[in-house]
Amino acid sequence: MLFNLLNAPSPDQISQVISHSIAPSFLLGAVAAFVSLLYSRLNDILHRVRDLNALPEAENARSHLREDLPRLRRRARLLNSAIYYAVLSGIVATFLMIFSFASAFVGTQHIFGAGILFSVSLSLLAVALIMLALEVRIALNEYDHHYASGGHGGLD
Repeated sequence: MLFNLLNAPSPDQISQVISHSIAPSFLLGAVAAFVSLLYSRLNDILHRVRDLNALPEAENARSHLREDLPRLRRRARLLNSAIYYAVLSGIVATFLMIFSFASAFVGTQHIFGAGILFSVSLSLLAVALIMLALEVRIALNEYDHHYASGGHGGLD
């Protein structure tokens, strides 16, 4: 094994590892964009929570808006979890790429380990997507509930 470390991998081995790293690279880019989307949604919810908490409690005309706080907090928890799982997915995809190149330098087959790491990364991303789906469902139900009761959106 030490001998394999001293011998540089052939250009064909490096080329093969690079071609195998394309899918994890795209996955990593998708995860980064997904985390950005999740963060943006979470930021919007946190601004709404701050706005609702800033309402004077004695003001009866808009005090009913505070009823949205438990739903907003649940949405924030789901998005926080989605961000956590998406970031873990990105970390595993990064380890997959490192593992692939390290295997090429050591001269061992990386297909089995790469398959496991890729599956774990995709599974974590799937969990994050499920969390987003749950959050969107709550958001749409909240939207339908608000407009069915005659609301107009915002902090009216």
